[in-house]
Parts: sequence; structure tokens; C-alpha cells
Amino acid sequence: MHIGLLQCDDLAPHLREKHGNYPELYASLLNGVDPTLTFETWRVHDGELPDRTDGCDGWLISGSKAGIYEELDWIPGLLQLIQRLWEARAPVVGICFGHQALAHAMGAEVGKSDRGWGVGVAFNEVLAHQSWMTPWQEGMDLIISHQDQVLTLPDNSRLLAENGFCPYFMIQYGECFLSLQGHPEFSRTLSADLMAGKSGSMSDSRRRQGMATLTANTDERVMARWIVNFLRDAAGFV
Repeated sequence: MHIGLLQCDDLAPHLREKHGNYPELYASLLNGVDPTLTFETWRVHDGELPDRTDGCDGWLISGSKAGIYEELDWIPGLLQLIQRLWEARAPVVGICFGHQALAHAMGAEVGKSDRGWGVGVAFNEVLAHQSWMTPWQEGMDLIISHQDQVLTLPDNSRLLAENGFCPYFMIQYGECFLSLQGHPEFSRTLSADLMAGKSGSMSDSRRRQGMATLTANTDERVMARWIVNFLRDAAGFV
């Protein structure tokens, strides 16, 4: 299965040197559960967009420090592409900013949360058991790093997971779009380094709370399996 990564940002240079950039992080995450997957990247934040919606078997939309509501040159093109992917019923998974981009394109409100930064580990309840959720579990605890959130549930969508800080954590649209606010591609050390770099925009108490959660077990490998299962099912792969 060939996956197209719609990359919407780069990690900071010191983070890339230590942890890798988005393409490497997603490939490592998903190849860890399915080594047959191949990847192709478009740097959407640099104006690169695929010409065809059927050029890949499935698509990922990455995180970004940008807000989907910002007036940046590349965002309208991304939103138009999402609409084309929806019309084609192409399999798409959105992560963090990608989660917000899908929701915005589908008519939801997205903006900064009045709760401030979400960092560390989010402890989520899975609300609906879908066929691709194997192995099944009732919780989905993932690393997060976000100020923006999906603020309203879009039409023709299903809420799949929530937590008290982020009520719309994982959403499915039809049988082809899936999105989640968490970062299954992030490690605990990357999360800690991200929090350390936000000292100017985050209170010390929020940073300490986030750091304390990094001792918890997380479910990135199960989420990776769910993502691969979802993309394969949506693409019609057996």
C-alpha cells in the first residue's frame, strides 16, 4: 500500500536532528506494524500538492504549528484538496493539525481552546467500536501537543473518542476520513523537548502537569495498527 504524506510543517532544526522530521516519524510508526507500506511526501506548507487524488492508496495529513484558520498562502490549496479527496472518497487520516483541517473542510469550527495548551499524554475514552479497531480496547492514550481544537462536531461525522480536555478527539467521516488530535508518531522524549521549547507560551504549571503524564503507558502502537487497518479497509485492500 502506497501512502501519500501531506506534510504541513517541519519540526524545528534541533528537534529534527535528534528525533527526525515528520516523514521519518510517520514511516517509522506505520512501518512498525506494516513493513510493506511505502510513502511519498508532498511539502504542502511549501506549496506542493498532488495533481491526482488517486495517485496513492491512502493519505496522511501531518501536524503543523499553523492554525487552519490562518491566512497562509498554502492553506486554501490544502482545503480544496481535502474537498477533492472527499468527493473521490479517498482514504485519508488527519493527525493534530490534519484533524483540524479535515473538520474545518467539512464545516466545523476550529480555534484556540479556552483551556490553553494540551501537552503530555491525553487519556481518552473510545466511544464506538468500529470494525477496523483491532486489537480492540476501550481507551486510547496518546501524546498531544496543541492549542487549537475542533470546537464543533461536523455534519455527517461520528465521534469516536473524547477526553475532558478535548471533547472531539477522534472523528470519522463516512468510511474514508479518520482524524485524531493526538500524535501517535511522537515519543515521550520528543514530547518533553517540545514542552521545554514552549516556556514562553506555556505556564510552568501546565508544563509540569504535562511532564508528569509522560510516565504513563501510551497506545501509539495500537493506534498505528488502527490507522493502517482503516486505510486498508477504506482503500479496499484485503
